[in-house]
Amino acid sequence: MAKKDDTIKEFSSLKGVGKKKAELLFDSGLDSMSKLKKASVKDLTAIEGFNEKLAKEIIDQLKKTDTKKETKKPVKKTDVKIDKKEGKTKPKAAPKEKEVKKPVAKKKKEPEAEIKKETKEEEVEEEKEEEEEYKVKIKPKISREKQEKIRLRKQIKNRTPEFLREEWFRYKKIPMNWRRPDGMTSKMRINLKYRPSKVRIGFRGPKDARGLHPSGFEEVMVYNVNDLGRINKDTQAARIGSSVGTKKRLEIEKKAEELEVRILNI
Repeated sequence: MAKKDDTIKEFSSLKGVGKKKAELLFDSGLDSMSKLKKASVKDLTAIEGFNEKLAKEIIDQLKKTDTKKETKKPVKKTDVKIDKKEGKTKPKAAPKEKEVKKPVAKKKKEPEAEIKKETKEEEVEEEKEEEEEYKVKIKPKISREKQEKIRLRKQIKNRTPEFLREEWFRYKKIPMNWRRPDGMTSKMRINLKYRPSKVRIGFRGPKDARGLHPSGFEEVMVYNVNDLGRINKDTQAARIGSSVGTKKRLEIEKKAEELEVRILNI
């Protein structure tokens, strides 16, 4: 039990490995740090609760600890050479030891560099896929005057007040939705001072922009593939009905791409 507790403590010191995951490693047969170092990514992913990303992180951590231990090894004392002119001591170089150590350090840095390259390549591929997937939405072929009136309609809509029913705040049974005020004693009907605004013709938008989608298209309801044939793609856009099923919806979308007709509710 003491050995198990010690190994679990060692495993839990690794980043991303808690007490439960350390126990899973121990139970799977990796009952020592040396066995864990020998384990591959496939061996770790076979254990429940370990994905490929976590397995790679654990292996990288173990490799880093190995490299640190090697660098911290005690250096042998070199023979000291005395320079007669300056009176300073110069340590003798050990060419054989340096030549042996260089290739070992390079070999251990190679897998880390390869992993970094692979991750960079994957990120670049994902960015390219996102750029290719995006398509510019089809725009209507309308005159500048009509475009100006759609913009004007938006300005009018922003400044129009919220039309509320008379005395909606006084009684719970009265809803907030608009009703024209009536009655002999109604102050709102007579437009007395601070009473809320009434629906009037002055709040209405331009005639040419009425009923149009914000993009400028005239909306046409579509329930099957044949309905797309009566749409003018320059000025009209399709809106698929809510009662249409997914199978028929996909057929309509496919046909709309061929005809270059815009669907507003994709």
